[in-house]
Amino acid sequence: MKKVVLKNDVLVALLEISKHFHPKEAIVLLRGKETKQDIVLEEVLLAPGSVYGKGFSEFRLDMLPMDFSIIGVAHSHPSGIPIPSVEDLNNMIGRVLVIVVAPYLSEKHIVAYNSKGEPMQVIVER
Repeated sequence: MKKVVLKNDVLVALLEISKHFHPKEAIVLLRGKETKQDIVLEEVLLAPGSVYGKGFSEFRLDMLPMDFSIIGVAHSHPSGIPIPSVEDLNNMIGRVLVIVVAPYLSEKHIVAYNSKGEPMQVIVER
C-alpha cells in the first residue's frame, strides 16, 4: 500500500488551519504528485466558496480550479475522532483523504485514507 508523504510546510499548514477554524471544521485541497510508492503532498489550497461549520465543511465543486495536480482533500475533525464518515468517503476528491484531529498538535493528529476508507501510513518529510 502507498504511503502519504507530507512536506513539513503542509503539516504546519494543516495543523494551523485546523486550529484557526476550531470548533468548526476546516477543509482544504491538497496539491501534490503520485509515485509508484507514495502520494506526496506538497501544497495546501483554500477552495473558493468554502463553508466551515460545526460538524461539517464543504466547498463548491463548480468553483474548483481545473488543476490536475490536486491529489486529495483534507479536513479537520474537531471531535478528535480520526475515522472518516460515509459522507467523507463519498465526497472525497482525488487519491487521498486526510483528516486532522483535535487538538492539532503534531503529525500524530493527522491520519490518511484511500478512497476505499483504508488507512494509509503518513510520513512527514522534514
